[in-house]
Amino acid sequence: MAKLYFYYSAMNAGKTTTLLQSAHNYHERGMRTLILTPALDNRYGEGVVASRIGLQARAMRFASEEDIFAIVETDIGRRGPLHCVLVDEAQFLSKSQVWQLTDVVDRLGIPVLAYGLRTDFRGELFEGSKYLLAWADNLDEIKTICHSGKKAAMVVRVDEHGRAVTQGPQVEIGGNDRYVSVSRAEFKSITGGDGRIELQQPMLPLGENDPEEGNDA
Repeated sequence: MAKLYFYYSAMNAGKTTTLLQSAHNYHERGMRTLILTPALDNRYGEGVVASRIGLQARAMRFASEEDIFAIVETDIGRRGPLHCVLVDEAQFLSKSQVWQLTDVVDRLGIPVLAYGLRTDFRGELFEGSKYLLAWADNLDEIKTICHSGKKAAMVVRVDEHGRAVTQGPQVEIGGNDRYVSVSRAEFKSITGGDGRIELQQPMLPLGENDPEEGNDA
């Protein structure tokens, strides 16, 4: 039976990597998927979903006022049977769009896998996340860690000096240059003005056997 799944986490937990792996698994079995991404997030180009480790795929963009159920129905009419819908950055969905995803599941019998942040830089729920938490059949947390070693459950928006930003619009697109995932305890400390935080590293360090490290073995 088809279900609506919501996979949530703080930033840099591998949500998009997991989405792309799920899409790949369907395609390996000869099954067709539709990847949806919000139009406002164009960090990697229009209609592209990309992970931090270099995986990417084409996606269909949707605007905040668009009917996602209609998008899915139109896609099926043009391209044939659809086996799964995957939604990247699902926190940017509107309340009505989350309801439309439930219709994709309940009326079309197509599973929907939505991936997104749970809370914003103020610790408040995004609209899309709020209603996914309320209406999804399955809720799964994708875990990542804070620099303190604890589980990272929240996101801090920082300025160029690593100080927490506590005011401003809820939606401000950015990556490791603007946001850091932290534990709840660290969130309280940093947003309370206690110290600064280092921005997250964009890539893995060189391994001990990497030739650039001067290993002659």
